[in-house]
This record gives sequence, structure tokens and C-alpha cells, in this order.
Amino acid sequence: MQDDDFALTPELLLNAYAAGVFPMSEGRDSPEVFWVDPRRRGIIPLDGLHISRSLAKRMRRGGYDVTLNADFARVVAACADRDETWINAEICRLYVSLHDLGHAHSLEIWQDGAMAGGIYGVALGSAFFGESMFSRRTNGSKLALVHLVDHLRRCGFTLLDTQFLTDHLASMGGVEISRGAYRLQLASALQHAADITSLPLDRDAHSVLQRSTQTS
Repeated sequence: MQDDDFALTPELLLNAYAAGVFPMSEGRDSPEVFWVDPRRRGIIPLDGLHISRSLAKRMRRGGYDVTLNADFARVVAACADRDETWINAEICRLYVSLHDLGHAHSLEIWQDGAMAGGIYGVALGSAFFGESMFSRRTNGSKLALVHLVDHLRRCGFTLLDTQFLTDHLASMGGVEISRGAYRLQLASALQHAADITSLPLDRDAHSVLQRSTQTS
């Protein structure tokens, strides 16, 4: 739980990620933030993404666009816009500050000029810590995840941490590993540098799909 004697800072948050823990809140209106260190950790192997036939068909059909860091604060707000959320005002403030410092990033999916889905997270070394994602159109978050995994792989990332494993993530190749196994992967990822902005996004769904099929 947050100590009243000090304020959470972006630097403290980065140190926490490097130690394998992350912050959550009990709810939107809760003023407190606490640290989480799951016994079982969710990850998506970057060479193990599963794309269903229906999602592949959706990608081939096109009709959507993909951007990186086009509207970070709006993605965080959309992720928090649900009946139950662990994202309170303090967490929003912290991640916007991390984004301003170049450590937090968002990927957006657009359809008909509107944001259809998105995902945001924190980059440290060659690890990307996926925080949350949302959909406002069918498959919005799934499209965001496919394009994020492809981009992380192209930019040299080695670890995609999803914190917990949901049925949604498991259907796309997510797995659970022990805390010890996770920390070994994290330690290795922190020894290598990767930059999510080092390459432009590949917005061609066909080439993204082809690469994803070859590596999964």
C-alpha cells in the first residue's frame, strides 16, 4: 500500500518493474496504490502468438489503421472506462508521466476515424510490460495485440509480460510461468536494450500476418 510519507514517482515505478512488481488500485475511486508480485506470471512468448482463423480473416479484410503513441492518455482513459477497474487517478498520472519520459507507450487501432481498440504498457530494457487493453469495436484489442507483438519482435524485444493470464490472452498464446522463471526471463531482458521507436510500425496487415504465421 502507498506510504503517505512519499509520493509515487516515475523513477520508483521503473525500479519496481525492474524488481518484478507492478502497481494496482482497488478501484477507480480508491486513493491508494499497492504493489503486486504474482506467484504465477502471465507472459506471451513473442514467437508463440496464436492468431485464430477468424482474426486472420479480419486482418486480411483490412479497413483499419494502426498507430504508435498517437494518443497515450486517451488509451489509458479508455482502458479505465469499465465497470470495474484497477486504474485510479494516481495510476493515470504516473503512466502519463512515464510516457512523457519515453518509457510508456500505446498502440492504437482506428476504424472510420474513431479509436476502435488499443493497448499500453511500459518498456524497460528488452522487456515490455503490457498494462491494459480495450476494445470499442469487435476484435479491437486483438488487432492491437497482434500488431504490438509484431512490432516488439521487429524492434528486438525479448519479453512481453501480461502480468496475469486471462482466457482472452490464453486464446492468443499467453502462458503462465512461475515467479522464479519469470524473474530469470526479466533479468535477461533487462541486460539488453530495445527501442520501440527504433522502427516505424508496419501498417500492412498482410505482412504482419505473414511474419506472425512464420514465427508462431
